[in-house]
Formats: sequence, structure tokens, C-alpha cells
Amino acid sequence: MLFISMILLGAVIGFVGAGGAGVTITLLTVGFGVPIHTALAVALASMTFTMLSGAYSHFREHEVVVKVGAIIGGGGVAGALLGAAVSDHMPSDDLSFMTGLMILSSALILYVKLYHADWLNHHLHGRRTLLTGRKLYIYGIPTGIVSGFLAGAFGIGAAAYIQIALMVIFGVPLLQSIGTCMMIILPISASGGLGYLVSGHLDMWIFLQTLAGLTVGAWIGAKMTHLAPLPLLKASIVALPTIGGGIMMLFH
Repeated sequence: MLFISMILLGAVIGFVGAGGAGVTITLLTVGFGVPIHTALAVALASMTFTMLSGAYSHFREHEVVVKVGAIIGGGGVAGALLGAAVSDHMPSDDLSFMTGLMILSSALILYVKLYHADWLNHHLHGRRTLLTGRKLYIYGIPTGIVSGFLAGAFGIGAAAYIQIALMVIFGVPLLQSIGTCMMIILPISASGGLGYLVSGHLDMWIFLQTLAGLTVGAWIGAKMTHLAPLPLLKASIVALPTIGGGIMMLFH
């Protein structure tokens, strides 16, 4: 049942293209009674493989700003390991509540980006050129640490936060921000998953079923994305993490 459910969820994630980690955590904990720490470990470990595929694809299309991604991702490794260590000492109820809250906050950011892009562009005056030199390290490493901590502690990729930071602080264009974000999340999810593995929270059987189901389902769902009306696609992108985060907070 877990494998079949992950195929169905993967199809939805592949169709929508966002919010997968949070909903995966919700399905594991609320749907199958998996302990929250194990669910976070599985989500991060699974994310490593999906980000590897996505980042490589974007890299081949020259849609990754490698230096920016490497610096932020490097800081993210330290943050993810710290986040996983902090999460390990948090009570399950508190961790579930905070994870749900983080998923809902990412849904809010997605909503603003999709439905109020003009307002966002007006109020967030992003750089028009790429950030370089010493400032890239001064801003990049702390950004990575914070993003990595959020991902490591609460099992989500923090993609919504990272993409906005890339555009506003680092001057990365929108199209390249997507691929660069995937490059950043790759070391974050790998190190966070490793942190949970060391602490004994990663259940390999649950992980393998989750990864296989999501991979198959996402491939199916991605084939349907171009067939969907744009309003339905936008609504689905916001609805997926909203439902996942809401359920997580209600049943924590």
C-alpha cells in the first residue's frame, strides 16, 4: 500500500512540480503512522535523488549558476547537519507542528509568487546583475546555513525561500534560479539525510518504497502537466502544500 500510495502521490507531484517533500512527510506520518523523525529522514534522502536528476538536467541546459550554487550549497551542508541534530532532540509533537507550519509558509510564498507576481516584483527590488566577489561569500554562506538548517530540521527543501533569495539577493534570473536552487538543495538533502542516517532514523525499506513510488509516479504525472489548463495548474501548485501542511498541523 505504501508503494502504491507513493506512485499516486508522485503522479500528483510530477503534475504540479512543487511541494513534494512536505506532502510526502504528511502521507508517511498521518497516512501510515511513520514516526516524524523517520518521515523527515526518508523525505530528505528521497529528495537527494530527485534533485540530482533535476539539477543535472538544468545544468545541461545551461540553467545553473554554478559558483553561486556551490557557495550557498556549501553553507547548506553545515546547516543541514546542524538542523538534523537539533531535530533529533525535539519532541515528536513539536517537530510535527513546526514541520506543518513550514510547509504552510512555503505554500503562502508560492501563492504570492503565482498570483501576485507584480506586487512581489514591486516590493522586492532584486539585483539586476549577479552578485560577485567577497559579497557573494559574505551573503552566500549564511544563506546556505539558514536554508540548510530549515531543510535538515523540518525535512523540506526550502525551495520557495531559496529561489526568492537567489533572485533578490544574488541577482540570479528567474529561469536560472530554478536550476541553481536544485543544485543547492542537492548537498543540503544529502547531508541532512546522512545526519538522520547516523542518528538511526532512516528506515531503508520505507525509503526504497517511497523513492521507487515517487520516481514512477512523477514520470507519469510530468507527462500530463502540459495538458492541464494554466489556472488548474496554478491552483494545484498552491493547494498541494497547503493541504499537506494543514493536515500535518491538525494531526500532530
